[in-house]
Amino acid sequence: MIPTIEWSGQIVRMIDQRKLPAKVDWFICRGYRDVISGIKDMVIRGAPAIGVAAAMGLALGARSIRTASYGVFKDRFRRMADEMLIARPTAVNLRWAIDRMTGIVDSMEGLPVDDIKSAIRKESEAVLAEDIEINRKMGKNGLTLIPKGATILTHCNAGSLATGGYGTALGVIRAAHENGKKIKVIADETRPWLQGLRLTAFELMQDGIDVSVIADNAAGSLMRQKRIELVITGADRIAANGDVANKIGTYQVAVLAKENKIPFYVAAPISTIDPATKNGDMIPVEERAPEEICRIGGKMMGPSGVSAINPVFDITPARYVSAIITEQGVIRPPFQKGIKKVLAGSTLP
Repeated sequence: MIPTIEWSGQIVRMIDQRKLPAKVDWFICRGYRDVISGIKDMVIRGAPAIGVAAAMGLALGARSIRTASYGVFKDRFRRMADEMLIARPTAVNLRWAIDRMTGIVDSMEGLPVDDIKSAIRKESEAVLAEDIEINRKMGKNGLTLIPKGATILTHCNAGSLATGGYGTALGVIRAAHENGKKIKVIADETRPWLQGLRLTAFELMQDGIDVSVIADNAAGSLMRQKRIELVITGADRIAANGDVANKIGTYQVAVLAKENKIPFYVAAPISTIDPATKNGDMIPVEERAPEEICRIGGKMMGPSGVSAINPVFDITPARYVSAIITEQGVIRPPFQKGIKKVLAGSTLP
């Protein structure tokens, strides 16, 4: 697997996912604003990967602060964190990572600023390592939900490219493949950025996993023909009641799955659960430029001047979700009780 993001000496580099699969190119970040640009401009995407990027970006920012005063350092670091926080509004992992990094600064009051900078860098490395380990645990926990020989539909990209490595939804798929379950995968193309076609298919083909791509509007027909046995997606935020924010198009896939009596699973780390958000109606849904809808590969596909509506996430109500796969086990309905348990540190079956 190609690393999504990593330290390279004193810089952070991330795979430019806008150029995949045609070209593997590194986007170089020498300062925290480079990381913010990478997040905003879709160089890196996927909730866990955005969290890792935020942690590394703040470590870059901390290094650039020239002062020996703890108070001055903390004030400037907080301003950087506030800038980072608004890079993308839907993925809660961004805020989670920022809170973790600012917590390091708060806990080291009175210590030398250089020591704080070193601690922030080490913490960003820990965030990356932990994310990969968490994804592997999720893969193991999701194995019992995958029948041998199953055909699995996934939407968008929730693989190593959306995380620090291995993946959430694709982590479960990878684990099933590694355990000899002889699965097949169908990937929605995922308009408008085509993450399913460009990224998910690319990852699975690299791993030798049987994958086919379909147009987004073909999922219901294949379900009705019984050519899909289960659905697994990732998540960008999960509310306290189990409502799920994920890539636009997830909601309609979940509704179709329920209509066709097909399990719909969500794989996400506990850091994606937002206990402060009561339900999905409270989750901000990012809208991006209409040009992303009207252009493909830079080429205008519609009439000049046409308007477009471009929400990039939607909310899937908990009633459509069969289970949530986390690193601490599988949460089943009713979700509120299980969510409280895993957030409290309990391990579920």
